[in-house]
Amino acid sequence: MLKQLETLEKEAIQEIEQAESLKVLNDLRVKYLGKKGPMTEIMKQMGKLSNEEKPLVGAKANEVRTEISTKIKYKQEGLEEAALMKQLESESIDVTLPGTKIPTGTTHLLTQVIDELTDMFVGMGYRIAEGPEVELDYYNFEALNLPKGHPARDMQDSFYITENTLLRTQTSPVQARTMENHDFKNGPIKIICPGKVYRRDNDDATHSHQFTQIEGLVVGENITFADLKGTLTVLAKHMFGEDREIRLRPSFFPFTEPSVEMDISCFACGGEGCRTCKGTGWIEILGSGLVHPRVLEMSGIDSSKYSGFAFGLGPERVAMLKYGVDDIRHLYTNDLRFSKQFIAKEMGER
Repeated sequence: MLKQLETLEKEAIQEIEQAESLKVLNDLRVKYLGKKGPMTEIMKQMGKLSNEEKPLVGAKANEVRTEISTKIKYKQEGLEEAALMKQLESESIDVTLPGTKIPTGTTHLLTQVIDELTDMFVGMGYRIAEGPEVELDYYNFEALNLPKGHPARDMQDSFYITENTLLRTQTSPVQARTMENHDFKNGPIKIICPGKVYRRDNDDATHSHQFTQIEGLVVGENITFADLKGTLTVLAKHMFGEDREIRLRPSFFPFTEPSVEMDISCFACGGEGCRTCKGTGWIEILGSGLVHPRVLEMSGIDSSKYSGFAFGLGPERVAMLKYGVDDIRHLYTNDLRFSKQFIAKEMGER
């Protein structure tokens, strides 16, 4: 039986050394060390041996089992290392090759214009104020000197949800809410109100039922028309060029008195008259004026002590004029061919 064990050991070691895969090696483990393998069979026959032979055969059997297990372990480690090296070679990456360019997005043209405007006003000491898009009729109209039945309401055909709630037609309600809650112990009011507004309008090249506005409000002591004019001049030069001039024309808005429309000298022809300015040399940009005393009083502000100015402009109109966009619908239809023409400055050239 000792000779049988020696022969078994030689055969097992030879086959283990010739194994070329982990599967073959695992099959050899089962073959020689499994419950139905030759080692198990030899151990079952030890009961027939004499007392003198049993220790010798038992010791040899343990020696052979240990040797076979050790050989299998070393062979397994070698095969695993070889498999790993083969995998690394097949999956190697040449880090000196140029990378694949991944296309990245940028901000929408309308967002760029809004960001540019808000950055300018924040730099001038304004803060950004926001309010609900579903607004009360009181804040959207009545607090702005537009009582029920006022003819100016017809100019803003509205989306009413209930008798007293609607989708806001302007961002002016944010101004009314701000004035109502402001404590002048904390300083004057100086805010801009960017946001979406809604009006029942037929969509065409220059109109949309949903668009954006940026309105500004300053209220404090000794605020004059000169402050408004200075602010609008800075706005015009920042957005359309340092050589822009402004022109203020009398107008009417229920919440300001006096009210004016602001025009800028045409940036396309320099004021000589062209298609962009319809031959006038001027382009209408926004409406503005001094805050109506009645609006101040309705917000609980003493109009004999405090005064202010307000203005409102449409970022869509600014974008269309500044970048030559001929249809407002281009700003909303998500056509990538259009959007890719306007890459945000911070993203650089592509």
